[in-house]
Amino acid sequence: MDLTAGALRAVAARPHVLLVATPGGTAARLAAERRLRLDDLPLARTPAEADILLVAGPDRPGLRPAVDRLWQHLPAPRARAHAATPDAIGPALERCRTDLTRPSRVDAGHSSDGDGNGNGNHEGHKGHGDHHDHGGMEMPAGLPMAGTGPDRDGLELDQLHIALGPFLIDWPTGPTVRLTLQGDVIQRAELEEPGEQLGDGGDVPFWAEPWARAAEGERIGIGQAARRRAAAQLDSLGRLLAVAGWAGEATTARRLRDDLLDGAPGAALRPGVRRFARRVGRSRTLYWLTRGLGPLAGSRARAAGVGGPAARADGDVPARYRTWLADVVRDVDRLAETAPLPADEEGPRGRPAGGEWPSAALARLLPDLLEGAELAAARLIVASLDPDPDELAAAARGVTARD
Repeated sequence: MDLTAGALRAVAARPHVLLVATPGGTAARLAAERRLRLDDLPLARTPAEADILLVAGPDRPGLRPAVDRLWQHLPAPRARAHAATPDAIGPALERCRTDLTRPSRVDAGHSSDGDGNGNGNHEGHKGHGDHHDHGGMEMPAGLPMAGTGPDRDGLELDQLHIALGPFLIDWPTGPTVRLTLQGDVIQRAELEEPGEQLGDGGDVPFWAEPWARAAEGERIGIGQAARRRAAAQLDSLGRLLAVAGWAGEATTARRLRDDLLDGAPGAALRPGVRRFARRVGRSRTLYWLTRGLGPLAGSRARAAGVGGPAARADGDVPARYRTWLADVVRDVDRLAETAPLPADEEGPRGRPAGGEWPSAALARLLPDLLEGAELAAARLIVASLDPDPDELAAAARGVTARD
């Protein structure tokens, strides 16, 4: 028993945390990422690595089954919590760490999931696996059974059907992309969204908040909007760099993002931001890894209703991340500007059009950009467009954007 208690205390001292953000939960996710970074708690990349499942953001009924599947794949000892708001993140983590030291609760698969106040249930599932949502018959290795389909050369080749989402590390939470593969090439891609199952709510997307407030007549300064846009694009860069495997620069992007959101002055931020932009923008390795992936001409983007960085980039994944970098450098230079935000100033993903959030058009483009790409490139393409889950959730719940 003493050995067991000692092992549990060791796990609780530095647990691996699988962080899941629900649509509309950007503020809670940011608070969780910051807390984990400051406490030096490692993020788990898969459920099999995790000791804690932390769900950040509002409860979304349509996503509960996917969260439960993740929980089933966490091996014991494990703990689980749901923090709906940024203020609930710290207490939720502490409860989980306490639970990990209690053998009776851990062995039962205790969950402190709920409203962030410890109202939870008890589950006894065990298992290992990734957090792709696979449908259909499964092979022993966890992959769905392959069928057959005609290749471009007229041959019958095995087809494999897999799904990416709705919960995947560094993936826009909520949407699921269902892929049909032949070999490692995506033959068909279909986008599914939770839709009405996300539940009620009229929250304005976190990253678009300054523009939404300006549309309501509130006076928003250029610098205030530039700060939010730069933080949003650093958040996107952090996701892309993490998917590309450049963990150190992903951490740098997120640290700079947090500094912006904390109100750090431009003079303090400028040197670090410029160093980061030079290092990432000039990286030959990152360029060679991503060049030619997901090409999107500006004219095609605009015809599909896409604006913002994706349309201005007028190119592939490197063109898009270099556009983000240039935007961040420019916005950090504008933090002190107090003039009112112009009506035509675009948000992080562009401007709303016809009451539609910009990310809705980005999401619609994903299937076309993914078809014909290799599976290994799919997440890089998605990360380079980075549709905002909060905007997609708002659209699904009928919350319109003001032009």
